[in-house]
Amino acid sequence: MQIIEAKGLIKVFPLKNGKAIKALDGIDISVPEGQLTALVGPDGAGKTTLMRLICGLMTKTDGSLQVAGLDVTQRPQDVQDLLSYMPQKFGLYEDLTVQENLDLYADLHGVPQDIRQQRFAHLLEMTELAPFTKRLAGKLSGGMKQKLGLACTLVRSPKLLLLDEPTVGVDPLSRRELWQILQQLVHEEQLSVLVSTAYMEEAALCEKVYVLNHGHFLKIGTPAELREVAKGTCYKVTPPAGMPLRSLQSRLLAEKEVIDAVPSGGVVRFITRGNPLDLMPLKRWSLTAAVIEPRLEDGFMTLLKEDEKKQGQSAEHAAAASAEHLGVFSGNSPMEAPVEIEVHDLVRKFGDFTAVSHTSFSVHRGEVFGLLGPNGAGKTTTFRMLCGLLPATSGKLSVAGVNLRTARIEARAKVGYVAQKFSLYSSLSVYENLRFFGGAYGLYGAHLYERMQAVMQEFHLQDVADHAAGSLPGGYKQRLSMAAALIHEPKILFLDEPTSGIDPLARRTFWREITALSEKGTTIIITTHFMEEAEYCDRFMIQDHGKMLVLGSPAEIRQRMHLGAATMDDIFVAIVETSRGEKEKAKGAES
Repeated sequence: MQIIEAKGLIKVFPLKNGKAIKALDGIDISVPEGQLTALVGPDGAGKTTLMRLICGLMTKTDGSLQVAGLDVTQRPQDVQDLLSYMPQKFGLYEDLTVQENLDLYADLHGVPQDIRQQRFAHLLEMTELAPFTKRLAGKLSGGMKQKLGLACTLVRSPKLLLLDEPTVGVDPLSRRELWQILQQLVHEEQLSVLVSTAYMEEAALCEKVYVLNHGHFLKIGTPAELREVAKGTCYKVTPPAGMPLRSLQSRLLAEKEVIDAVPSGGVVRFITRGNPLDLMPLKRWSLTAAVIEPRLEDGFMTLLKEDEKKQGQSAEHAAAASAEHLGVFSGNSPMEAPVEIEVHDLVRKFGDFTAVSHTSFSVHRGEVFGLLGPNGAGKTTTFRMLCGLLPATSGKLSVAGVNLRTARIEARAKVGYVAQKFSLYSSLSVYENLRFFGGAYGLYGAHLYERMQAVMQEFHLQDVADHAAGSLPGGYKQRLSMAAALIHEPKILFLDEPTSGIDPLARRTFWREITALSEKGTTIIITTHFMEEAEYCDRFMIQDHGKMLVLGSPAEIRQRMHLGAATMDDIFVAIVETSRGEKEKAKGAES
């Protein structure tokens, strides 16, 4: 039996100007019972709209939609009694404990008292939250919050579970644990799960994948069937000595014949329908490409690019794809450049709790440096100290030659900052936001106007200059945040999880911008939960429980861990688990 069945489903949102947006354009969907099913697609594809229609939180414009044989329009309450829904921003009560949150959601769903204790015990064991029942939800790490959100969603045993990007902003270790829980639920309770995700490796764990774009399905099939879309078009190439993977990636993406390119496993993977020997970067540096098997992401990117070409809607992502955007690669390593950030024996305490413990490292001019770690590892605290937003308890910290402990305001003038969440003024236009932030950084008159024009051109914002910032798609919002942070030409740019929640296409465009900035000498410090993005970094460090576990280039760390061509997710998990295992052994020896 099918748990979800839709035919010719249409959803139209009318606009104030008399026009309308067709979010779903006559789609058919058939989701079988007792399986994990993935819904993937870029920002604005219609994924959340479809989820809300299935829940009965919205009414369809046309077509038919049934859940477990019930018509959603005619019997929305009966449908809602059968399913549980975890939206992107799940409503945990941060001033309540873990147990109090579970009790509250059980009350809201009318879960009988005699069922609760057994259900709670099962969920707490599965999510490994049993030792934290008395901890306030607001004091949990991001990964633990997501697991508590899932537990609250499952206080009753539903027939259908809907999850809207449940792992955005969650580290690989917590993501893996969350998916193990989902697989266990499907196996033990024959639960039907429909999950939307930005991670293609998560979609690969599902029995069936629906690829949605601009309100219509591009393909429906198993992960293996989606991989076949890119069969015979995937290659790998190693960059010339001294060239970062991201630089070769950007130059490949500038080629019209290249569908996609991404650093992975110490090489650059790329997709082309043509002959790779004809590509300019390979000719210029006499590089040899080797044929490789496609991944699910390769099939996904091929489908998106072909659809954009068909629809004539590739402007946003193709805007940055020109070789001139990058300039000439100098061949010099950032490690040969002067040190721009110096951190020595850095400590930050909150009362008795040590968030960062005696950390030391340096960052060179033009380097892309990654701060990585599980949720609650101390990387955000380190990041905020580097930005001058939080004073250190002890240790030495200098940014662009300025001591942050004695001249924080002077140091801030030399840095730009892009927050994790869109933090510009939504009601102001792109132009007005740039004028405001330029003024805040002390720019005025002709110089301010010149810088506004320069960053709008650099980030391809001219066509949306008069649009309200809040109405922009995710990719454009990201570019506006970057333009505002760079308007005063800072030496250093801090990026706090800048790609969290944006689709793979927008991530490629974003990293082209970062590559261009680093090649012009801007120093980049970035935090991310997409571990594949560690491949873009010249060096990265991994923290856990406030302590540095590892520091080096992707190649150095691969060699040190003896993990060859392993994915960065696997390397990250191995490093964190090894460290935690050693701590447990040490505790056991002490006791």
